[in-house]
Amino acid sequence: MKNRIWYVSLTALITLVSQTGLTLPPPEDLPEEILRTEIILEARSPITGEPLTAAEYAQLQIEIAQIPFAQELNPELRQLIFLLQIRKLFKTFFPF
Repeated sequence: MKNRIWYVSLTALITLVSQTGLTLPPPEDLPEEILRTEIILEARSPITGEPLTAAEYAQLQIEIAQIPFAQELNPELRQLIFLLQIRKLFKTFFPF
């Protein structure tokens, strides 16, 4: 009988304590669904990290897109990089 009372009181205590975890978030905490639909009006420069407006960010993206790609690598250098990658692969299987 004494064990049964102890078990019931322990179960009630666990139930009361676990109810605090089921409370609602504070009202100032916005739901994720609303945050996903917000339009972001500020951004950071991917080059310098400084804050930009939406128009400045769009202009910077256009400028970055217009920068030509680097020229092709020297074929010998490309071959060397390929061999180093193969060597790295072999070292994962044969570490000695």
